[in-house]
Amino acid sequence: MKVKHILKPVYTKDSKILILGTIPSPKSREIGFYYAHPQNRFWKIISELLHEKYPETKDDKIKLLNNYNIALWDVLESCDINGASDSTIKNPKPNNINKILKETNIKKIFVTGKKAESLYNKLCYPKTNIPCVCLPSTSPANCAKSYEQLKEEYKIILKDII
Repeated sequence: MKVKHILKPVYTKDSKILILGTIPSPKSREIGFYYAHPQNRFWKIISELLHEKYPETKDDKIKLLNNYNIALWDVLESCDINGASDSTIKNPKPNNINKILKETNIKKIFVTGKKAESLYNKLCYPKTNIPCVCLPSTSPANCAKSYEQLKEEYKIILKDII
């Protein structure tokens, strides 16, 4: 199925880090915001690491990101994909990451998952010249990592925002 990215990037001119997924899942596209699957652990991890209340609404999530100078987007503008399975991605077209980089103070880019990492390195890195740091996927499909293991690995973002 051909999927076009429909979500706007979240950032402010003060953003210091950028977190990139691959492309919004069917649930995220349906709800209209990133990491929307109820079993995805992204928002729980981020809010706990920042010692903040879990953000329930889209506005709460944007406010949380903006308060900590975190930008959020995806590597891909479009691709062919089956459901939410990154392993099925074909015909990837990258987002213009430099658009955000030119308008912000971003010095560090994180990607969520190995597929996001390989796509970023192949399609975006030659244009951004900023290497990415790979974080594990917070998707419910990543059952190899416990919640505590994910939270431990995501702590790395704190040194760049605080």
